[in-house]
Amino acid sequence: MGFHLLNWIECGIAFFIAIVATMAFVPFSKYLAHRFDAIDYPSERRINRVPIPRLGGVAIFLGIMISFAVIVIGVHFWGWRSPFHDRPDGPINYGGAALSLLIIFLVGFIDDVFDLPPKIKLLGQIIAATIAAFSGILLSSFHNPIAGGYVELGWLAYPITIFYLVAFANIINLIDGLDGLASGISAISSLTIFILSMLTSRFDAALFAITIAGACIGFLRFNFHPASIFMGDSGALLLGFLLGSVSLVAVARSAFFTSLLVPIIAAGVPIIDTASSIIRRVREHKPIDRPDSDHIHHRLIKAGFDQRTAVLIMWAWTAVLAICGVLITLTRGLMRIPFFIIILGVTIGAIWKLHLLNPVLVHHYNPRERSKDASEPDQRPLSLSDLSVRNHGKGHPHDDPK
Repeated sequence: MGFHLLNWIECGIAFFIAIVATMAFVPFSKYLAHRFDAIDYPSERRINRVPIPRLGGVAIFLGIMISFAVIVIGVHFWGWRSPFHDRPDGPINYGGAALSLLIIFLVGFIDDVFDLPPKIKLLGQIIAATIAAFSGILLSSFHNPIAGGYVELGWLAYPITIFYLVAFANIINLIDGLDGLASGISAISSLTIFILSMLTSRFDAALFAITIAGACIGFLRFNFHPASIFMGDSGALLLGFLLGSVSLVAVARSAFFTSLLVPIIAAGVPIIDTASSIIRRVREHKPIDRPDSDHIHHRLIKAGFDQRTAVLIMWAWTAVLAICGVLITLTRGLMRIPFFIIILGVTIGAIWKLHLLNPVLVHHYNPRERSKDASEPDQRPLSLSDLSVRNHGKGHPHDDPK
């Protein structure tokens, strides 16, 4: 079942409406931020010099919901092709899926306003992911590239899916450290999933993915440096959760085994950032939720790049990974090797150049340095790069280290 002209028209309409609706709701998001005092005020720990509202997730959520609503209206009244058709891997309860999106949005919104305890915040994410999994957004099987047929995961599909969705939500949340960074990476990732969905003839996933991309692009109008609004947890958690959900819809029971890798490769930059952060903290015997200022964007700022350039570098890195991921799906056998080499080369080169694991390597090879670091407090003066750290709690990720 391939794509037809009407499918392209519907995707184009959904994309355009998501852009326009998201932009239209940004003033409302700013109003709510001022109403609930969800504002990042200038301080010694923040780089913004004027108060910035942090409830941009409201505009993103409403923009996406308006676009979805138009899709439903188009199906029922304008003869559009329904994306809610019977699926080969089982039906999806879209009411339950919508409820899971509402919950993840509310978790982020409440955290932006009241600063939820981490355990409560994680519990809310798990509840949303569980509802999504039991609504049919499930990695229940995948194509067996060796013996043919499909590998069925059985009951393991549920914990795997829940972990996958919660992880996706948090990697986007963690990468949101500079103006426009998370929204740009989410736009590139969702466009990649859109292309993958076309290749696998998944009209539902394609329509949802292009809607997410539209909302991200619309929000970038106000979020790119210098930002007039931050997305906050309400936006970052929502976008990560949506990307994870749509990627599962796109790859479920796909004939391409490599399709499973494409969404992960497209989100490779925030995944690498999260993984390197966890490794650093574990090797330094620090709690993994301990904030630090050694994320990729912090390293780029310390290397002398300004915010715009640092964001553009990370967008370009994401785009290279995404393109290689799609090309891996389009090729066979030995033809895939060059693209894997590019992915590994770019990633290893960036990790090495930015010294992402530098504290780990220093402690591993120089125990005296580790002992010295543990016994002596850091007396160096704070620099602008130290002040560029951001957090989604009481404030914004641009405020405190993640």
